[in-house]
Amino acid sequence: MALRHEPTAPYHSIRDALRVLETVARHTTGVTDTEIARETGLRLERLTTLLRMLRREAYVEQIADGAYVTGAAFARLGSAEGHEEALREKLQHTLDRLRDCVGAAVYISRYIDGEVKVTQYADSPATPKVNEWVDFRCSAHATAVGKSLLTQLDHDGRRDHLARHKMARLTSRTITSDRLLLSRLASQPPTVPVLDLQEYALGTVCAAVPITAGSSVGCLALSLPVEHAHRLRRAADTLNRSAAPLLLSLTI
Repeated sequence: MALRHEPTAPYHSIRDALRVLETVARHTTGVTDTEIARETGLRLERLTTLLRMLRREAYVEQIADGAYVTGAAFARLGSAEGHEEALREKLQHTLDRLRDCVGAAVYISRYIDGEVKVTQYADSPATPKVNEWVDFRCSAHATAVGKSLLTQLDHDGRRDHLARHKMARLTSRTITSDRLLLSRLASQPPTVPVLDLQEYALGTVCAAVPITAGSSVGCLALSLPVEHAHRLRRAADTLNRSAAPLLLSLTI
């Protein structure tokens, strides 16, 4: 299965954040922001933003003299022992924070062995998750999650998925034409969130953005009741801007 590799803003942030982390890790006794800027070639303003994010995520910390060293989260994720548990906990913590930030249930989904799978989510009584009334594996054509994952496959990968899963009409808004869906997936800009406007379930709207790490296809999504549809695009933009920490966790 071939993938489309079209970089989006979070990917550029991750590339720069990894350069900063590599620099900090090389200096085991600490390194100043001026030294990091010189070694990475990053502007000080850009570096300050990245260091703020890395400190918030506990990937770096400042010691008494103001220098930076690697943090607890970096040590846990960088260790082979317990890596999967550490990653899951880190992702869940980030999802919980995102849920509260955007005021919506949020999800991580991945395309695993040719199937759509929601691997983690964060909801609350005030921000309930989507009622999975039709298995997400069979409804990629109708969900923001599914469409976001399919946009990251090449044309043959999409056709293969649709050949294995009949495009059932779930609501009056559901696309059931292979040709129309494939055309929309092909024209979807990688920097624009994919939307589901009551295509999967009446009363629910969703948005999803890609968080592909290496050969792993994934996305970050949110859902809202339709009475909050006016908040969807702004929430989706916030989600897109907030994808970098999740992507970084998956990359380390």
